[in-house]
Amino acid sequence: MAKVKTKKKDKELIILVTNDDGYTAPGIHALVEAVKGLGKIVVVAPDKPQSGMGHAITIGAPLRLTKVHNFEDVEAYSCSGTPVDCVKLAVDKVLHRKPDICISGVNHGANHSINVIYSGTMSAALEAAIESIPSIGFSLLDYSLEADFTATKKYARIIVEQVLKTKQLDKHLCLNVNIPKLDESLIKGIKICSQAYAKYEEKFDERKDPHGKKYYWLTGEFVNFDKRKESDVWALKNNYISVVPVQFDLTHYELKKKLEKNWKL
Repeated sequence: MAKVKTKKKDKELIILVTNDDGYTAPGIHALVEAVKGLGKIVVVAPDKPQSGMGHAITIGAPLRLTKVHNFEDVEAYSCSGTPVDCVKLAVDKVLHRKPDICISGVNHGANHSINVIYSGTMSAALEAAIESIPSIGFSLLDYSLEADFTATKKYARIIVEQVLKTKQLDKHLCLNVNIPKLDESLIKGIKICSQAYAKYEEKFDERKDPHGKKYYWLTGEFVNFDKRKESDVWALKNNYISVVPVQFDLTHYELKKKLEKNWKL
């Protein structure tokens, strides 16, 4: 397939690829494979797993970029920082300009519902969106390093191509894509969804180390309170790929109107 060009004739389209599982994770290699041929791919990813880091950035410690050769014919770097650090450094020190799209993942495990708040995968994508770079975070509902990425690669390419060819998108576009753990033949298709109201009912198991000192291990059960058929949790449970447009503006506009009306300030 011919490479997509940017509006400036002499500038090739650049695809920035990152993740939160680290540059050696199978998921990021699957994502690179999925978009080959669409433009110049540049990988900047953490040098170790950074799951659950959210939108953390490194302050007060040096950051290091190291060129790596884990991706055939693809320029790639490992970064000692967080997923968000990777995006910031990629734009300023590797690309020296904004990429045409930033894709993050493929995360090993779900990033639906409340997970988007904690996810390093999605925070990297949101960081790109803050800088007006169209972005997509991809997650496969399979934590195994032996996960089958066949369907993921197919649908990731479809979604990336759709974003690249769609005109007049929101300048802060960010999509959260989750793929069910299914054989490709069992996936019913793609649904544009809303984020479900679902969360973990958490507790901390109290344990003791060999020296008798207490420590705590986070456990919990995932509970879905959202019964809407438009939610990402519903779509995934019913064998669809979920695509949720997300944003970094956390303002609750309906509540804002009520406070302005009812509060005597």
